[in-house]
Amino acid sequence: MYAIDCEATVRGSLTDIWNTWTDMASYPSWDPREEELRIDGPFEVGTTGFSKQVGPHPGSTFELSRVEPMTRWTNVAPLPAGKLVIDHRLTAGADGTVHLVKRYEAHGPMSVAFRLFIGKGIRAEAPETFAALEAEAARRKAAA
Repeated sequence: MYAIDCEATVRGSLTDIWNTWTDMASYPSWDPREEELRIDGPFEVGTTGFSKQVGPHPGSTFELSRVEPMTRWTNVAPLPAGKLVIDHRLTAGADGTVHLVKRYEAHGPMSVAFRLFIGKGIRAEAPETFAALEAEAARRKAAA
């Protein structure tokens, strides 16, 4: 197993950030990493979906394996002879901020590729994605 954590503290309310981060169908409109993302039902444990990152990488199905409203959710995607677990955690700050942690755990033989290649790209792109999440949550709040 190989794991990486990407973290950021963003401005906004916990509710606004949660609602934006869990609105998976909207990701391609604001997240620079996502080309396609869909969820095939309600945002709850057992619901499946599909994600494809921008670029030549193939997309993958996933399943929501944990949903703790306003706090955390986890999705699991298959990898050759393993799996990728992506855990999203949110913690409200006292100053109108939300601390975000997105943990990637690669299990099985692909963990080597994550350690050597894929993880570097994820780390490099995470700040832009977190900034885009913050901006989209603020845009939605202003539009409401």
